[in-house]
Amino acid sequence: MKITLSQPIIVEGRNDKVKLASIVDAMIIETAGFGIFKNEENLALIKKLAAKTGIIIMTDADGAGFRIRSHLSSAIPKDQIIHVYTPDFCDENGGKLGVESLSADIIRDALNKAGVTHSDRARGNLTTADLYSDGLTGCPQSKILRRIFLKQLSLPELLSTSALIDTINILMTQEEYKEAINSAKEEYAEKQQMRP
Repeated sequence: MKITLSQPIIVEGRNDKVKLASIVDAMIIETAGFGIFKNEENLALIKKLAAKTGIIIMTDADGAGFRIRSHLSSAIPKDQIIHVYTPDFCDENGGKLGVESLSADIIRDALNKAGVTHSDRARGNLTTADLYSDGLTGCPQSKILRRIFLKQLSLPELLSTSALIDTINILMTQEEYKEAINSAKEEYAEKQQMRP
């Protein structure tokens, strides 16, 4: 059974995300390793989510993982962060195993030790169908409308559809989402009227 969490979990890479997705029901954000040092949009999104629900940081137990953890910790108030530390396990060459190489039991134990066990998610219920019916996906104008919508909310332009749904469900109520999409549609209509 998956552990349901209201806080997003920050991990280093895609393999970490895949591993955690099999263990937790939560939004999982990749830092792209040291990419977080240059990606201001991703850091801004993480800060926004941290302010709303708090975040969980689960990086590898190696030097790179601690540098990424330190960078995030310096950018986000400490009362908005739960640090989950994984044990030092080494491979046959003496290198430390990353999150993606740990067993589900070890990851569950690390979450439990950090006090992260379960939460009743008070999240929105926005779905892919809602994005489609509101014109944010699958329509000729979707790309432009989505860009306007994301810009108005100060969210990264390259959010995937699933990341957008998770983000909206964490940051907004259904009413706030409707207000935001209506505002984006109004701006889109204004821009279309101004075209020659």
